[in-house]
Amino acid sequence: MSVRGGEAWADVVERWGFDLEFVDECGALARMPLQQCWGRRFEDALPVRSFPSFKGQKNFTGLWWSATTSRHVGFESWVERDQAMRLDFDSNVVGFSSQPFRIWWQGESHIHRHVPDYFARMADGSGLVVDVRPDNRIEPEDAAAFAATSRLCERVGWAFRRVGELDPVLRANVDWLAGYRHPRCLRPEVAERVLKIFSEPTALGEGVRAAGPRLAVLPTLFHLMWSRRIVTDLHTRLLSSSSPLSVAGGSSR
Repeated sequence: MSVRGGEAWADVVERWGFDLEFVDECGALARMPLQQCWGRRFEDALPVRSFPSFKGQKNFTGLWWSATTSRHVGFESWVERDQAMRLDFDSNVVGFSSQPFRIWWQGESHIHRHVPDYFARMADGSGLVVDVRPDNRIEPEDAAAFAATSRLCERVGWAFRRVGELDPVLRANVDWLAGYRHPRCLRPEVAERVLKIFSEPTALGEGVRAAGPRLAVLPTLFHLMWSRRIVTDLHTRLLSSSSPLSVAGGSSR
């Protein structure tokens, strides 16, 4: 059932607690009670609102090409861009979208609305709703919206995450690897050698020298690191020739 405008819609919001507004298969906006639409594939949703770009605006908008989905995902700030990159890098995320729906709910005096920044589908089939806002930019109204979104997620079994700026070291490392996320960076014959070399923990520089010419090896190596087939500590130190790398799980097979 779709509900549009007026007192009838307000009655439904009050009855069900939450309404979701989203872009349907025909490209039109639709509003439904949460219970009727929470099972939709929101990881494939089109943005429920646009990403404006105009002269003099303070925030930076753009599109992130997702290696997970092979399509673009919008963002409205550099902080959102970094979180889109982080979702794309997460091996547990199998799909995600930006501005997936608008939440409506009845407050004490009026109806509220809020658009979360991302919806992600996890490998186990569960959902994750992400709001991006740095700690020092959360106003009381924002906190109330995040709390309502968390309640909505609890109701249907989704996880909710409010995130801010990425840790600088992790951001720098993942941002570097993201430059090699496209499948064109992977050369199968090089990957075979690299996976064999790093089947035991080996310093990055040493392994590259053993695998062949740097310019031929590094794009494939970094792609394998982006896809988490080769791993290292990305949280506490910047990538360097001395970084110890190893095949995920300890084996190249």
